[in-house]
Amino acid sequence: MIVVHHLNNSRSQRILWMLEELGLDYEIKRYEREPSMMAPASLRAVHPLGKSPVISDGDKTLAESGAILEYLSLTYGGGRFTPAAGTPEWLRYTYFMHYAEGSLMPLLFMKLVFGRLPTRVPIFMRPVARAIASGADKTLLGPQIANHFAFLEGELAQRDWFAGNEFTAADIQMSFPIEAAAARAGLGERMPKLQAYLGRIHARPAYKRALEKGGAFELLK
Repeated sequence: MIVVHHLNNSRSQRILWMLEELGLDYEIKRYEREPSMMAPASLRAVHPLGKSPVISDGDKTLAESGAILEYLSLTYGGGRFTPAAGTPEWLRYTYFMHYAEGSLMPLLFMKLVFGRLPTRVPIFMRPVARAIASGADKTLLGPQIANHFAFLEGELAQRDWFAGNEFTAADIQMSFPIEAAAARAGLGERMPKLQAYLGRIHARPAYKRALEKGGAFELLK
């Protein structure tokens, strides 16, 4: 039996979604964030880094969303949700599987950290912290994030899903940063393709079942 070590409001929601898409049986072991919003120390008993998502499958323990999604697809789905190797769809699939966490999420995480900075320092330092956060957002993070989302909007203007015209695991991988951006600031009328993409995701029965089983899901703001 596959066990999902599921941290509330986290990337592990993607793993539940993949399992539902594949129609697999699984068990959820739940963990709650600390008041600091960090994962609890008990997760270190599962994986040394103490982070989620993590799955246990027999004597195997796997971490990292992309690695878990590909493992599930190849081990239990016969390659389902993975395009045929060597095709244009496979190249885009591989790119977006790595892009989600390698390029996009670090920017969004930095924006989250800088946005919280003024409330995490002593009161007398908050004006300086606000100036630093504002400067980082205006000169670095804001322009970079806008550029990335313009790129994504352009990609979805060419096809319904990130790899091609068929839903793949890359869409599950990409869902978290896009949902995070939408939760924090919205996508705006300038990004109708991304808005429509989220609508297609939310309409999938497996997505809905994963949300029901994973519990209330609110992205960190």
